[in-house]
Amino acid sequence: MPIGAGCAPSIDSSQVEVLVVEDSPTQALCLQRALELAGYHVSVVHDGPQAMEYLEAKAPTLVVSDIVMPGFDGYELCRRIKNDERLQGIPVILVTSLTDPVDILRGLQCGADNFITKPYREKELLARIQYLLINTDLRSQAATGLVMQIFFAGRKHFLTPERMQIVDLLLSSFETAVLNKCEFENANKELKAVNDRLTLEIAERERAEQERERLIEELQRALAEVKRLSGLLPICASCKRIRDDQGYWQQIEAYIRDHSEADFSHGICPECARKLYPELNLEGKG
Repeated sequence: MPIGAGCAPSIDSSQVEVLVVEDSPTQALCLQRALELAGYHVSVVHDGPQAMEYLEAKAPTLVVSDIVMPGFDGYELCRRIKNDERLQGIPVILVTSLTDPVDILRGLQCGADNFITKPYREKELLARIQYLLINTDLRSQAATGLVMQIFFAGRKHFLTPERMQIVDLLLSSFETAVLNKCEFENANKELKAVNDRLTLEIAERERAEQERERLIEELQRALAEVKRLSGLLPICASCKRIRDDQGYWQQIEAYIRDHSEADFSHGICPECARKLYPELNLEGKG
């Protein structure tokens, strides 16, 4: 069967009544807010029996139901809707974790029209609803036994009408898989960027640690040098020699030279010169 393309149709959301079946008040409120911001009219019930009670009085355009609920689950609710001649034309979207292929089979068995996986993104949810409403409208315009139109990924496609429900569920499952793959790839890119940043930070910290260790070593050496001539030095009152740690007496010049980086040059001060060399006239000289 040939495949054709046309302009993307649209649905007037203000003409759409959505029944939300969700036992969690928080999730029900979030879903209601997202749909109402998109222009849909929304009613909320919290379990399967309440949903059937609502459906006895009204026929909404679309039902969005959680699967795990008190009373009876979303599969049973969908089955009851599809077995009711008055309600069976209402599209049903099941909200599921979709972690097991059996979920798809159970969806086919109960007659579900589409899946949305938890946790869902509002943009994905709204696009899935538009997809389902557009295709429901297109199929209602097609003659029985003729070629059926499907709107998917911005294009019209022409298929035979056999097992259209299977096509819808498989397309929704494939779309979910693609979105998950894209999210996984984006998460990997972000993780790699974070890892690169951490690697650089670790390298910087290692360099800083090495520099800190080098400075500590230099300070320790400097402190050791300073301490070498500190403390009480035993010095002879007469010859001015200093006794070292081994008990030997050294000239003060030799001791200081050995225990510091200082060196000596010898001269004679004026007072000693006058005492030693009185014959020299050193008066007035510094």
